[in-house]
Amino acid sequence: MSAASPPPTTRRNRTPAPPPTTTHPTMADSAPAPQSGRRRGLDWRIRFAALALIWGFSFLLIKVGTHGFAPFQVTFGRLFFGTAVLAVAMAVRREHLPRGLRTWGHLLVAGFFLNALPFSLFAYAELTIPSTLAGICNATSPLWGMALSLVALSEDRPTRRRVAGLGIGFIGVLTVLGAWQGFSGLDATGTALALLASLSYPVGWIYVRRTLAGSSHSHLSLTGAQLLLATLQLGVVTPLFTAMPTEFPVMPLLAVVALGALGTGLAMLLQYGLVAEVGPTTATMVTYFIPVIATAAGVLLLDERLGWNTPVGALVVLAGAALTQSRRQP
Repeated sequence: MSAASPPPTTRRNRTPAPPPTTTHPTMADSAPAPQSGRRRGLDWRIRFAALALIWGFSFLLIKVGTHGFAPFQVTFGRLFFGTAVLAVAMAVRREHLPRGLRTWGHLLVAGFFLNALPFSLFAYAELTIPSTLAGICNATSPLWGMALSLVALSEDRPTRRRVAGLGIGFIGVLTVLGAWQGFSGLDATGTALALLASLSYPVGWIYVRRTLAGSSHSHLSLTGAQLLLATLQLGVVTPLFTAMPTEFPVMPLLAVVALGALGTGLAMLLQYGLVAEVGPTTATMVTYFIPVIATAAGVLLLDERLGWNTPVGALVVLAGAALTQSRRQP
């Protein structure tokens, strides 16, 4: 879930990209131009579909993981196995960790807002809310991002279309929550945690855009270091707030391993490759498939109940998010 966003601008490439809209952001701001001449093992559409499935199922994996482990333990395992995958990728490509205390300081903050905090909040949220609702709350991230970027980024100017998208998205959120029923049947705390998790992503993205854009380090190097720092943060927090597990049930353990290795590590590599090949605009379209897959997985595999307002509201949220990301053609 995790959501990734386009890697940051490097000194060799400063093409701006849309705000991040996916569920597992790492570095954000811009990405290399599509490379049509570069040979790939799999067609990008297959990798796009795989990425959507992996991130869509992440919310189900979080729910299963919390059946056997505390939320902080689920998040720590997720980050640990995700970092391990990126470490192997860096070794294969002979990449090195970035240098410079300033860079590591910025990555520490990025790892907190883009990984440690939202991953933990979603894990705690799913103690009391369905995975379907968590997946839909995640889809509000572009709405938060648009609202924040208008304040924090001077180059993002409001347009009627984008403001309308923000309003439509807000109506969609109210529909999902069943506002006309007084939000009956929903756990307010769990829902608030999931919405805060989706807010954390654009906060981290804006921070990265203002501090790490222009870095000479590779995207893989920065992302690997960011995940490593997020893992260390959870490595400190987890023992303070949770007790060491006395048993390791098979299904929750497998869910945590898959969540980290596939939903975080492999997904970030897939997303990085897609951004490099087809560009950030196309790659971030994966956002609009994630809540659909998360909802289907929760209903079919976890037997979660689904009222009419949940899918209808989700569609309205996605429509609003799409409008906030639209820009006038030059």
